[in-house]
Amino acid sequence: MNRISYRVLICAVGLLSGSIILAQGKRTQYPPVLRNSYFGVNIGYIGYNFSQQQLQPGYTAASIHIPHTAVQIVLGHQFNKYISAELTYSRPVGFVEYQNINGSGRDYEVGMNITGLTINPSLPVSKKITVEAKAGIAIITRGGFIVIDAAGVKDEMYTSVLLSGDISYHLNNKWDLTLNGFWSPANDEVKQPATAIFSAGFKYTMRPLPDETVQRNASSGYIFPKHVLQVGYSTNLAGYGANHFVSKDAHIFWGGAAQVKNGIAFNYQRNIFHTRKVFSLDWGAGIAYWQSNQRQQKFLTLSVYPVFRFRFLRTKTTDLYFNYSFAGPSFISKTTIDGYDTGKKFTFQDFMGIGLFAGKKRNLNAELRIAHYSNGNIFPQNNGVMIPLTIAVGYSFD
Repeated sequence: MNRISYRVLICAVGLLSGSIILAQGKRTQYPPVLRNSYFGVNIGYIGYNFSQQQLQPGYTAASIHIPHTAVQIVLGHQFNKYISAELTYSRPVGFVEYQNINGSGRDYEVGMNITGLTINPSLPVSKKITVEAKAGIAIITRGGFIVIDAAGVKDEMYTSVLLSGDISYHLNNKWDLTLNGFWSPANDEVKQPATAIFSAGFKYTMRPLPDETVQRNASSGYIFPKHVLQVGYSTNLAGYGANHFVSKDAHIFWGGAAQVKNGIAFNYQRNIFHTRKVFSLDWGAGIAYWQSNQRQQKFLTLSVYPVFRFRFLRTKTTDLYFNYSFAGPSFISKTTIDGYDTGKKFTFQDFMGIGLFAGKKRNLNAELRIAHYSNGNIFPQNNGVMIPLTIAVGYSFD
């Protein structure tokens, strides 16, 4: 809706409540960047011939255990029915294990993942079936291991070719079932075997919402603040029990080898989409200053990130919510924290928490959360950074 039509409608309605509905109505349709974008998950078989060849001279393994279950996360955008672009992250569920190195009885893991960017020409062969051929680049990351003080298998990171193909079965306009084949060649220079993945999964495409749905959600009367300003303080006075529970016991979040003692963070969040009552999507940006737990090292982070917020209870004066943010691109000023190598200065921020908006216009905000920084294994070294409980307060407004 452009500014001219917006003003005409406000004049025609002539009510403050009408202007509020229209302002929120802009956010009840997917923003342009998300329309016809999609995400998917595939699970399948990974084949790569790790062998004694990857070991450095002087090392042998009694046996090599190669797990073959792989997972693949897919993010893409469909420009039209004949062409799309796609970002994929693929890795084995369990890493290759070199067992009983040099008769020591010790086993060592070699981690690996592939980040791919492809252009995907599509051929609709029927109303229900589409075939895609994909070609692009892959960033191969291999995390090796150290035996005493020397590399048994070297860390490597390099760019390669990625070829892939999909067969999609359209359940409806939004949901697809997919079969996928994926291949990246060997690299003799770094002694990396070729990788092939065969998988199946699903894909969900965010089609533009019908006008009636947009208007119904906009006129619901529920408040979704457009802007939120927050300041938060993190401290380990209560320990790291919450972090350990969700990472080690519940397996729904991540921990970290390096731990933060305390810190302060400033964040701005802007709502870009919401449903009628429960779900909202925000984009955020933040700056934080931290002190590590063991050596009191000080470091800075800068982040941009998505926020998925679910309101699970609404009353006349208060809305309670759960939020989750993952893979927020971030800069971290130190890469070695308390002796742990966290990788490069590019990393990702993740957080989860519970909070509330209070007041007649939901202007007051408070939140309790935990957070984590790691590079998602896109670099060979990836010791995460654990952020303990953070208490945040904020002010929200339209």
